Amino acid sequence: MEEILTRCGYRCDLCLAYRPNVEAYPSNQQTLSDGWHKYFGFRIPPEQIICDGCMANEPGLIDTACPVRPCVIERGYANCSQCPDYGCEKLVERLVVYEDIAARAGGAIPEEDRTRFIAPYENQRRLEQLRREAH
Repeated sequence: MEEILTRCGYRCDLCLAYRPNVEAYPSNQQTLSDGWHKYFGFRIPPEQIICDGCMANEPGLIDTACPVRPCVIERGYANCSQCPDYGCEKLVERLVVYEDIAARAGGAIPEEDRTRFIAPYENQRRLEQLRREAH
């Protein structure tokens, strides 16, 4: 699957909740429910974990209250890296940095867990790289 970058810099193609990934591996829903709870502190019932990704038109989303998607669309950008207000409070609440999560978890996170539960959402580095490449 090709890389699919969301408005806030998450990667749909890596996310276990992304519809094609759930359809290929339905057990991802329970796995992800458990992983999100362990590393991010929230739990979504497994049967509710399926997402079309915010780049789709009229998508079915897990996070229907996301403030980033409508903002980026309204401003006409592909993602937050293009915005002159990069780092605004809407984005800051969505930034994921591995080191912060590892610190909250009490240390190093097993590589398999990082790949499944954290890497798809590690957006700060992605967005900052895109900003550097654009300038």
